[in-house]
Amino acid sequence: MTAAPPATTVGDPATGPEPGPGRRPRPPGPRSAWRTRRHRWDVRWSPYAFVAPFFLFFAAFGIFPLLWTGWASLHRLELTDPDRMEWTGLHNYVRLLDDEFFWNALRNTVTIGILSTVPQLLMALGLAHLLHHRMRAATFWRVALLTPYATSVAAATLVFVLLYGRDYGMINWALGLVGADPVDWQNGTWSAQLAVSSIVVWRWTGYNALIYLAAMQAIPDELYESAALDGASRFRQFRHVTVPSLRPTILFTVVVSTIGATQLFGEPLLFGGAAGQKGGASHQFQTLGLYLYEQGWFSFHLGRASAVAWAMFLILLLVAAVGGLLARRLRADR
Repeated sequence: MTAAPPATTVGDPATGPEPGPGRRPRPPGPRSAWRTRRHRWDVRWSPYAFVAPFFLFFAAFGIFPLLWTGWASLHRLELTDPDRMEWTGLHNYVRLLDDEFFWNALRNTVTIGILSTVPQLLMALGLAHLLHHRMRAATFWRVALLTPYATSVAAATLVFVLLYGRDYGMINWALGLVGADPVDWQNGTWSAQLAVSSIVVWRWTGYNALIYLAAMQAIPDELYESAALDGASRFRQFRHVTVPSLRPTILFTVVVSTIGATQLFGEPLLFGGAAGQKGGASHQFQTLGLYLYEQGWFSFHLGRASAVAWAMFLILLLVAAVGGLLARRLRADR
């Protein structure tokens, strides 16, 4: 009887046959060890490499200007001699507290912010509610809502300047049709602030409406069906289902709109014409952004302008902190 041939062990051709009983595994070669090490480095460090460009640009154009502005606010620094910095400590901040133009700009910023934010968000909520229901050419209306946001600030403001013209403006022409006297929109206090606020409302209502619309589409349909079975009308469904579900989104838009109002610059600057940095002849619609611009680039006081910039930054931090507290309370109430 002939003996059977010995069984062969099948293994990976790259590493040889699999180790049998009593055999030691073959150590990986230098190429395999290098691939393993490179894979481990890739998994560990690749995410940092992908996000590194953002942080580099943010450090160069965000953190560094912020820190340098804070340092400049502690010095007497003039635009006519930017290489000379004289230490003054908190003098620029103390001077702001005694500057009536700073407080006037702060009041104007708050007033214009309220006049633009409240109607803007209310109109955006109503438009989003209309677009949320089925209607013809819904895509067209959504794109149309976003068109003012895509329009240049300069182009939009110049059109509104023509509309609010004292002698030949269309707004005064319409007022004349109903027997009202023409309004000097640019030189009045409340009229100028209303005009500037209307530009902001026109540009940002559609943008916020699309944000509300996206949030409404995430609300479960079962909630509306239950409300309809209980006999709730369309208005009651909006009041008791839609609005409570949109509280976090509404808070987000309020905070973002408040931040935008604090930084308002282009609309009042162009609306004021040649002396736009003053916000009118009596500074009646000068915002904090315009006041900063006037101090730095017309009065040449870069140190004071830096102090105004940091005052605005602290105001924005306060707004963000209040928004965070409200958001936390809303999550706790759920």
